[in-house]
Amino acid sequence: MEYKTEIKVRGYHADFYGHVNNARYLEFLEEDRWAHLEAKIDLKRWAKLGIVFLVVNININYRRAVPVGQTLKVGTSLEKIGNRSVVLKQEILLKETGDIAADALVTFVVTDKSGKAVTMEGDVLQEIEKLR
Repeated sequence: MEYKTEIKVRGYHADFYGHVNNARYLEFLEEDRWAHLEAKIDLKRWAKLGIVFLVVNININYRRAVPVGQTLKVGTSLEKIGNRSVVLKQEILLKETGDIAADALVTFVVTDKSGKAVTMEGDVLQEIEKLR
C-alpha cells in the first residue's frame, strides 16, 4: 500500500473526549484518495469529458482511538475492479508505531455526463488500472 498523506491530528479534529471524531476519519481517507487520483489520472481531462468519480459505499473499521498530537499516515491501494465499480482499500496508521487506527473499503463508480455509471472498459479501464 502506498502512503501519500500525512496528517497531524489537531484539536479541531477531536471530539469531546479528545480523540479523532469518527467523521474526520472519512475526511482523512478522502484526502488520500484524491492524492492518489490526482497523481495517477488526468482528472482535468476527465472533467472536460464530463467523467467523475462518485463514492457509493464506504465500509470502515475504527481500530483505535487517536488522540490530538499524533501524526497519521494514510494509504490507498486498488482492491478490485468490477464491471461498473471499483473498490479501494484504505488504511490510517499511527506514524510512530505503524498501528492501524482505521481501515476501509471504499466503492466508487465512474459516471458520464448523463450521470450514468460507465462500464469499466476501454480508456476508462486503462486509467483505473493506473491506480495499481
